[in-house]
Formats: sequence, structure tokens, C-alpha cells
Amino acid sequence: MTITDAFKLTDQVAVVTGGGKGIGRGIALCLAEAGADVAVASRNRDDLNEVVAEIEKRGRRGLAVPTDVTDMGQIEALGETVSAELGTPTIWVNNAGGLPDATPRYLTRTPEDRWDAQVDLNLKSVWAGSVTAAKCMEEAGGVIINISSRTAFGPQSKNGPYAASKAATNSLTETLSVELAPKIRVNAVAPGPIPTQNFFESTGTNEAAVPALEEALKLPLQRLGTVEDIGAAVVFMASPAASWITGQCLYVAGGM
Repeated sequence: MTITDAFKLTDQVAVVTGGGKGIGRGIALCLAEAGADVAVASRNRDDLNEVVAEIEKRGRRGLAVPTDVTDMGQIEALGETVSAELGTPTIWVNNAGGLPDATPRYLTRTPEDRWDAQVDLNLKSVWAGSVTAAKCMEEAGGVIINISSRTAFGPQSKNGPYAASKAATNSLTETLSVELAPKIRVNAVAPGPIPTQNFFESTGTNEAAVPALEEALKLPLQRLGTVEDIGAAVVFMASPAASWITGQCLYVAGGM
């Protein structure tokens, strides 16, 4: 295998939750460009169908599977559907997450139902996806990649519940990497600020505010990230080039 071959995902089958838009969409398209067939899952079928069309333009098979990632039964059904339609998944990306109502909160001012919603979306979904992926990959092996966040590191005074759920995702990743070794590698990718629709809704900003945000954040690389930045990191972590990497969290945050 040449070094360039080591970064290819030819004929792999990938699953991306939260794959209908934003970072998930970017990850799905990058995986397809690297050679994988890709199933995308989220609640909105229209979004998924648009991504599948883009995957197919890249010469790969795509599959839209509407899924509520906070429901274990639906996650299990996702695994069964992908296995039946595309083949046994060898790459599973637990990307779905965010702020359920686009509202950052202090830990001490978070209602119980909002805490539960945050944990379900950002942690339970990763656990359920990982358990399902492990069952699918039990025989052939594969790679699980959990999308964490730069907020998992250090205090986050105005976004505590989200940060706590992402820090827990990192812990889950480390433990699963030991439980599932050596057949299944488990890693995380932690994005910094990426100006997607969810980002704008959660921060109350828009595209016009990006230059000011870049100036205020003073990132060493002097720009906000792109979905392709995260997609490229996921492709690397999923590829044979990363075959001796497991239990790690790769921060892709412009030096933040």
C-alpha cells in the first residue's frame, strides 16, 4: 500500500448521523470523495435526500435513513437498514448533536428537562450509535468516530450543559477504544467554531458577523473553520493511515 492509498476509503460503507446539514453534511461528502458509500441519518428526509444526491454525484452510493438519534430502537433500525441496503458499515460517525433549542445556558440556570434533552442529544446518541456500530462491526471490524467539541476542554461558563456532554463524549470514546480493541478503533474529532446554521442560531449571529468573530476570537490561524476541515480530519481518522490510532481526540480548532 502506498502512502496515498493509505488515505483512501475505497468501497467502505460509512454511516453519518446528523448528516443532513452543517458539519455532518461536510463529513458525508468528504467520506464519499475518499471512496466510501455513505448512509446519512437525521430527522429531516428532505435534507438527507439532498445530501444523497451530492454523494451520488461523486460516484458513490448514498442512503437516506430518517432517524431520531435519541431513540435506541431507531438507531438499531438504522444499523439494520444500512447493512441490508449498502452492506455492513465499517465506518460509523456519531455526529448528531448541538443545542436542542439553540440556547446556551449556565449550569445553575438549566431546567431539568433542558439538561435531559442536552444529554440525550449529545451523549446518549453517541452511546447508542457506538453500541449499534459495535454490533454491526463485530465480525469484520471497523472505525467509530465521535464528534466532540473544543468546548469539552476547560471551563465554559455560558455553555455548561453542552460542554459537559462533550467532555463525557471524550471519556466514552476512551473507554470504548479499550472495550472494542483490537477489531474496532474508536476516536473523536473536536471542532472549534464552524459557521454553520446551528452555530449562527446558537450564537445569535449570521454570516455578516464572521469577520468580527474572527477578530474577537484571535485564533492563531486567523479564520473560523469549515465543514471540510472537519471532514478531512474524519477521513484521516477513518482511513488505514490512522490504523495505529485509537482512544484519541483530535482537536481541529485553528489553534484555539
